[in-house]
Amino acid sequence: MSTILVTGANGFVGSHLVPELAAAGHRVVGLVRSPAAGEQVVARLDRGARSAVETRIGDVTDPATLPAALEGVDAVAHLAAIPRDRGDGRDLLRVNTEGTRNVVEAMAAAGVRRLIHLGALGVADDPALHYASSKARAEALVASSPLAWTILKPSLLFGARDGFFNIVADLVRLSPGIVPVPGDGRSRFQPLSVDDLAVAFRRTLEEPAYSGRSIGLGGPRYWTYREITAEVCTAMARRRVILPMPVPVIRLVAGTSERIHLPFPVATDQLRQLKLDNIGPLDAFVEAFGFAPRDMAGQLGYLRRRKAHQEPEPA
Repeated sequence: MSTILVTGANGFVGSHLVPELAAAGHRVVGLVRSPAAGEQVVARLDRGARSAVETRIGDVTDPATLPAALEGVDAVAHLAAIPRDRGDGRDLLRVNTEGTRNVVEAMAAAGVRRLIHLGALGVADDPALHYASSKARAEALVASSPLAWTILKPSLLFGARDGFFNIVADLVRLSPGIVPVPGDGRSRFQPLSVDDLAVAFRRTLEEPAYSGRSIGLGGPRYWTYREITAEVCTAMARRRVILPMPVPVIRLVAGTSERIHLPFPVATDQLRQLKLDNIGPLDAFVEAFGFAPRDMAGQLGYLRRRKAHQEPEPA
């Protein structure tokens, strides 16, 4: 049994990883930014698992909070990141890149060597792509560190409380019969179940042989943006016309949504990245972890409930 610090423990991936680690007998320290977030982490757990989970207050963007968070820890699962900001990418760099730098440096100072970092599939250090650049730079920091690191790089993640698919679902709910998709809707993704990712994280933490590897991970098939939108409609039992729209028009809508703080499936920054497919080899997950990840088809039933109502019932 190890003691594992999970940054971003109250986030989407953290809400699935923390119970996976606790169920496997590990002690989990969840790094959260407020007592309320810590209460949320514990409330999501089965009552029998709560004794295995401790929360500590800290922030990856504040290096002074990290030494206390790392006390007594054997390994770190670094999940804390943001997918978009409302400016010119500065918040993405501050959280995703510099936050990772702070974690790496704090671990080195504390003598904690094992780090599993949540990267992202299909990212590149291109200044025009703010999110992709922030994640690519973070991955470079991890890979050049003296730590025993592993980088797991998933494609789009689906599962209760996810980000992307829930926003598409909200768009379907609000739609008067038409759901727009950017461009020709042919950008490709490889959706992966967050629960399968949680198992991959646990195995990576438990087996030293994964050290020094950067592993791209996706589900068992490729999906276009249009196919994903159709699957969301099917899961919600809603009939909608899926209408490809020119990227400049979508960009105008996305930009307006950002300025008035309304949710939209893609940010203007993410629209620029749609020119790149978000896919990898179909057999990469099986080769790395020895089991086939689940197909997304038929797995999005949780979208029938709004995101706020997708919380698990404590046992």
